[in-house]
Amino acid sequence: MGEKRIAIYGKGGIGKSTTVANLSAALSNQDLKVMVIGCDPKADTTRTLYGQRLPTIINTIEENKNPSLEDIVFKGYNDILCTESGGPKPGVGCAGRGVIVAMKNLEKLNAFDEDLDVRFYDVLGDVVCGGFSVPLRKDYADEVYIVSSGEYMSLYAANNISRGIKKLKGNLSGIILNKRNVLNEEDIVSIFAEKIGTKVVGVIDRSHLIQDAELDAKTVVEKYPESVEAELYSVLAENILNNNEKSTPEPMDEDEFEDFFKSFSN
Repeated sequence: MGEKRIAIYGKGGIGKSTTVANLSAALSNQDLKVMVIGCDPKADTTRTLYGQRLPTIINTIEENKNPSLEDIVFKGYNDILCTESGGPKPGVGCAGRGVIVAMKNLEKLNAFDEDLDVRFYDVLGDVVCGGFSVPLRKDYADEVYIVSSGEYMSLYAANNISRGIKKLKGNLSGIILNKRNVLNEEDIVSIFAEKIGTKVVGVIDRSHLIQDAELDAKTVVEKYPESVEAELYSVLAENILNNNEKSTPEPMDEDEFEDFFKSFSN
C-alpha cells in the first residue's frame, strides 16, 4: 500500500479532531505509521494522542526562526507523529495564513519525507479561505473525507466544502457520519451523500465514553480498547484503508439544499 494522504474537513465543533485522533490510534494499532497535522487554529487535534496540547508551529517560529523538526513534530500514542499549525490570537490576523506558514516549515524540514502509511490533515471547514484549502490546492492530500452529523448547519457546511473540493479539482472519498441523534439521521446523511455523488464510509455513535476519554486527554481507542466505540473507529479505519473510490462532488445549490432538508421535516 502506498501512502494515503487524507484531508478531513467539516464544520467546526462537529468532531473532526476526535475522528482524526481516534482513526489515527486505530490505524497505529494495525502497526501502520501515521502522521497527524492539525490545521485548525484551536490546535486541539493531537491533544488526545500526545496527552497534552502541543506547542504550535506558529508559536514556535515566533520564538525561534529556525526550529528543528523535533521542535514542531512530536511522537504520541504508538509513535504517531503529531504537529499543530496553530494560528494567530483571536481577532488578530488570518487563521488560514497559519496553515500556509506551517506547511512551508514542514516542507523545509523534510517532514513529509518520513516513511508513512497514512497522513491526516484536520482542516476547519466553516471558513472558505485560501489557507484552509492548502491541503488540496498544494496537492498535499489525495483524498478528502467530510465529517458531518444530520443537523442542518453541519450538512450546510458539508455542501459548501464539497463546492470547494469541486472548484479545486479535489477528490471526495466519502462522508463520515458523527451522530448527534437527530431524527432520521442516518437516512438524511446517506441521501445527502448520494445527492452530491459520494457515500457514507462509516458511522460513529454518540457516546459519553468518547468524552470521558477526552477529559483524560486520551482517545477512546487507547482508554477503552475493548469498547464498542473503539470497534467503530477500527471499522471506520478499515473502511478508509480499503476505500479507493474518489469522485468530483456535485454540490446542491442553495434552493436544492433547502428543499432536500425540508423534505425530512414533513
